[in-house]
Amino acid sequence: MKVFLLIFESFRFAMNALRENLLRTVLSLLGVTVGIFSIIGVYTMVDSLESNIKGSLSSIGTNVIYVQKWPWFFGGGDYPWWKYFRRPEPKYDEFKYLKDNLENAQAVAMMDFAGGVSCKKGNNSIEALCQGITYDFTEITEVPIVNGRYFAPQEVESGRNVGILGADIADALFPDSDPIGQTFKMKGQNITVIGVQERKGKQIADFGGEPDQKVFIPFLSHKRIFSSGEPYGDIVLKGFDNDEGLFELEGETTGLMRTKRGLRPSQEDSFALNRPEAAAAALGQLFGTIRTSGFFIGLFSLLIGGFGIANIMFVSVKERTNIIGIQKSLGAKNFFILFQFLFESVFLCLIGGFFGILLVYLLSFLPLGTLDIVLSSGNIVFGIIIASLIGVISGIIPAWQAARLDPVIAIRSK
Repeated sequence: MKVFLLIFESFRFAMNALRENLLRTVLSLLGVTVGIFSIIGVYTMVDSLESNIKGSLSSIGTNVIYVQKWPWFFGGGDYPWWKYFRRPEPKYDEFKYLKDNLENAQAVAMMDFAGGVSCKKGNNSIEALCQGITYDFTEITEVPIVNGRYFAPQEVESGRNVGILGADIADALFPDSDPIGQTFKMKGQNITVIGVQERKGKQIADFGGEPDQKVFIPFLSHKRIFSSGEPYGDIVLKGFDNDEGLFELEGETTGLMRTKRGLRPSQEDSFALNRPEAAAAALGQLFGTIRTSGFFIGLFSLLIGGFGIANIMFVSVKERTNIIGIQKSLGAKNFFILFQFLFESVFLCLIGGFFGILLVYLLSFLPLGTLDIVLSSGNIVFGIIIASLIGVISGIIPAWQAARLDPVIAIRSK
């Protein structure tokens, strides 16, 4: 009961401080509000962005390795870009070589992109991202078909002009009819629709573009339509579901690629093996740095607000010295007076913190393109903890001063 009574009295005194000195209290709480808003706002934005990006990276499949010309991350210091620039692109015959010889891969596929491609059907037209893929691509990342079917092996090997449409492309080109079996024009070629993908919605960083605005066609068809010469693109490998299997796959792929390209032991690799997990780890470090920076930026505002709260508490102790003396003369212990003022300081900071979190919550309703801002319960709890700590730090000295007052001297004060 004493604890509840103490909390109630502290809350009552905090409310009195707000009512009696409204302007002074609001200005002091403003620092806490801005500080909590800065910290929790940065944490919420970063968490939302990180979740969206990592979700998009995971959408291309797990335990995946990309054989490409450029590494995704180059490290610090001077970057010898000219070395990578001179590297050859992975070629179709290298894909076939890996597919025939890799023992530690569940699936081997090849793909390439062409952006801003105009697709037309009668008076309807839309720009799409055209992605050429080989047959095993569906074993690396899911291609959910809601209408029609996936490519047949013969269609991929012979490079037929058939395509699988994203939901937005299908709606734009065939708004009033079933697209399966119909044709549309792309780069002067007639493409027959054999399937339509399930609608996935917008994603801020979908690897390779928005899935609803894609057109999948066989890889050899893609190279014939969009480029000349020897077909090249990105080779994608699906490893087994353990880290040991991926390490073995990386080693085996490195050896086979070096053999295929005739590299001597003294020569560096002329290709890069990239893993989405490594990209996610690097992004995690970057986001961690942003969180830390946001925390210290917000901390300055919190310190200013903390000084304001401490000032309010010193004034409260001065104004209520007579009351403190009466309470102590009636038997109130030092800890009771200490916690009474300490709780009051915490309550004031929690009020400022509440408004800071409320501002972040309102921010989540702002339209920011494809980024969905979500204020997590973890960030709310973190904001409450930070506000409480500032309250304790700001109120501990005034509370200690109040608890140490001599009751006789305190009663005689005016």
